[in-house]
Amino acid sequence: MTRLLLVRHGKTDWNLEGRYQGQADQPLNEQGRSQARQLAEHLAGQTFEAIYSSDLHRAYETASLLAGGTGLGVQLEPRLREINQGKWEGMLVGDIAATYPTEWEMLQRDPIHTRPPGGETAAELANRIWAAVDEIAQRHIDGPVLIVSHGLALAAVLCRARRLPLAEIFNLVPDNTHPIEVDWSDSNTAAQKDQLKSL
Repeated sequence: MTRLLLVRHGKTDWNLEGRYQGQADQPLNEQGRSQARQLAEHLAGQTFEAIYSSDLHRAYETASLLAGGTGLGVQLEPRLREINQGKWEGMLVGDIAATYPTEWEMLQRDPIHTRPPGGETAAELANRIWAAVDEIAQRHIDGPVLIVSHGLALAAVLCRARRLPLAEIFNLVPDNTHPIEVDWSDSNTAAQKDQLKSL
């Protein structure tokens, strides 16, 4: 069992504007950098075996600020990216609903399997990030390991760590730079995969 500290990146302008961010490579804004510096101060003195980050700029910048006093480098893992929102990236919710009414209605009915145009489903996101975290945990049996990623991506991690159905993913999105500790185990991998097949 590996101890993980999960951190969502600091705020960006698109977070403040309510735009779908997805895999668009937005940088932190000054508030986001301040949040990361404050968290770095809060974590001062804690030791980590490794630090992993999504390769998107907002996550990597957050991870780099957190890594500053640890003596560790940040290891980039593209599978820790946020869900791919396809053509919806950069759009406001109201504009998405107006421009893509059919797809938006499908999302309300089946949020786990609905694919934004050119994007990926929440189920695909979960499979991707669970595989990445499994590999990280195998490399660092005891941890602790710091993982910096994104809101929905980390919510998928929380679903499995807490043995909750993936349908809870949208209720578990963490706040920016709010650290969450979890124990990661392979013991429920099969159950989670069976759950995805049955959804």
